[in-house]
Amino acid sequence: MNWLTKNALAVALTAALAAPLAKADDPTLAERLGYKATDKLLIINGDDTGMCHAANDATIDSLERGLMTSATIMVPCPWFTEIARYAKANPKMDFGIHLAHTSEWQVYRWGPVASRDLVPGLLDNEGYLWRSVLEVYQHATPEEALVEARAQIQKALDAGIDVTHLDTHMGALNYDPRYVRVYQQLALEFDLPLRMPSQSTAARFGFGELRGQFAAKGIVFPDDLIFDDLDESKKGVKAYWMKTLRNLKPGVTELFIHAAKPTDELRHITNSWKTRGEEYETFTNDAEMKKLVKQQGIIRIGYRPLRELQRTHRK
Repeated sequence: MNWLTKNALAVALTAALAAPLAKADDPTLAERLGYKATDKLLIINGDDTGMCHAANDATIDSLERGLMTSATIMVPCPWFTEIARYAKANPKMDFGIHLAHTSEWQVYRWGPVASRDLVPGLLDNEGYLWRSVLEVYQHATPEEALVEARAQIQKALDAGIDVTHLDTHMGALNYDPRYVRVYQQLALEFDLPLRMPSQSTAARFGFGELRGQFAAKGIVFPDDLIFDDLDESKKGVKAYWMKTLRNLKPGVTELFIHAAKPTDELRHITNSWKTRGEEYETFTNDAEMKKLVKQQGIIRIGYRPLRELQRTHRK
């Protein structure tokens, strides 16, 4: 984000719990999970689950029949109850929490889970969460973000969801060092692994020590993160992801998609409905994609093994 000051991020994050990076002879994450260092392990996460029925329907289908291995739930959203019931009834499925501090769509909105009097800075003038991360940083405080995130996680736990991991919607807990500390605190408090930026991404934003700092606290996270930067007008959704998997590196990688069925509901929520529908098809019904995963020797895993590793190590 061009409004972030890279030097300020670097100074603030380095000052907080500075830690050395892993030594070259340390076991890799793949080895700690019981695999070979040369194995290609892939977490395919479905973001925005719970956002609407179309997202829930696609996520369930992809987890059961497709390539998706985990999903993260947006607890404040109107369709949370539907996916919570499914998650409780299917405890072997990997469901994390997609911590939501924003509500970005034009007409389809949601507010906080926490009592509104505890998080007034998170509310826009219509009573919903702010549409952008920048507005959150301008109007709210890290303390309010922590209160709201805790409320979301606790609501999921109270609904019977065996929460496997955390990530952050629109990166709200990733771009400001004060909010990064909230992210770390939540991982420690609930003893859950996190989605983290890859080392190259973190270094590009000027906080190359970030991953080492989190690892020093015993927090587990994948080696690499692939986020959707496709230009479907030039490459197409399927072509982009097939190229990505052909170039997958050894180690544990997470990629995330926004799978949803291209229904009238979805069309009225977001203009990205077509891409979301194509990601659902590519990772659920496409025979070529499934064949490619097999040919490349890719081992699909969820976040649950990372959670168990973290909790075993921290005992």
